[in-house]
Amino acid sequence: MNHFQIMKEVCNDIELSFNEEKYNKFMKYKDILKLWNNKMNLTAIVEDEDIVKKHFIDCIEIFKFSPIKAALNIIDVGTGAGFPGIPIKILDERKRITLLDSLNKRINFLNQVVLKLKLDEINCIHGRAEDFSKKLEYREKFDMAVSRAVANLAVLSEFCIPYVKTDGYFIAMKGPAVENEIKDGRNAINILGGKVEDIIKVENYGFNHNLVVIKKIRETPKIYPRKSGVIIKKPLK
Repeated sequence: MNHFQIMKEVCNDIELSFNEEKYNKFMKYKDILKLWNNKMNLTAIVEDEDIVKKHFIDCIEIFKFSPIKAALNIIDVGTGAGFPGIPIKILDERKRITLLDSLNKRINFLNQVVLKLKLDEINCIHGRAEDFSKKLEYREKFDMAVSRAVANLAVLSEFCIPYVKTDGYFIAMKGPAVENEIKDGRNAINILGGKVEDIIKVENYGFNHNLVVIKKIRETPKIYPRKSGVIIKKPLK
């Protein structure tokens, strides 16, 4: 089965439209990723098949949480090489995507991807998550926050939940062993105005992970997020 067929099959399983135009954008994205990865560290995954399966399909699977299809304003916090924000945009061009990352070199890469793929209504921002969520134009303004960043759930929630509107969602893309993180992070999530609503298990091509679905049920207290060093050293409990 070739890459187009693999990706189309995954999209079909979650009732998501996929065609040659979208596939070609993914392939162009892959080529730009590999080119830039030669001069800066964007990903340790460098083989074509691995990029398709471990990055692209992994990101496509976020649509297994069906309310994402209705979310129009999404922020990807700690986006890195653009995962999952750029795949979400390729798959649904109606969405307004904000990509936030603390490293300017990655933002330069993302701007090139946006330019080369001719993606509209996608904003690449250089900044720290805990700073931008204090700004009125970003705080509680998004239908959904998503993150594939490597941080425990309590920490990640403090970075992400302040961006989400009440009744919106934060989706944390996590590995197969997430139960302890959820157990340790539940109270932090509650303090921040969220509630763990679902854990969606995803199994594809030998890779297992989870979508941790957190619903924003009330406003985040204004004292959060704290400073980055404090968030990491003293996670909410």
